[in-house]
Amino acid sequence: MSTIKITGMTCQHCVKTVTETLDGIDGIENVSVNLEGGEATFDEKGFVDMAIVLKKIKDAGYGVG
Repeated sequence: MSTIKITGMTCQHCVKTVTETLDGIDGIENVSVNLEGGEATFDEKGFVDMAIVLKKIKDAGYGVG
């Protein structure tokens, strides 16, 4: 399981957007986004390029770290 900090989430719509963004990346499954904790966790079923994960989250309008 991987966990990343996500900044800029303020509501459940943000949670939905981040969840859908991560779900759309090949190799990622079981996504869980925690608004209060400002983080997302997910399982990797094979190699997942974290640079792509970070870019997709930033492209969706959120920060990482």
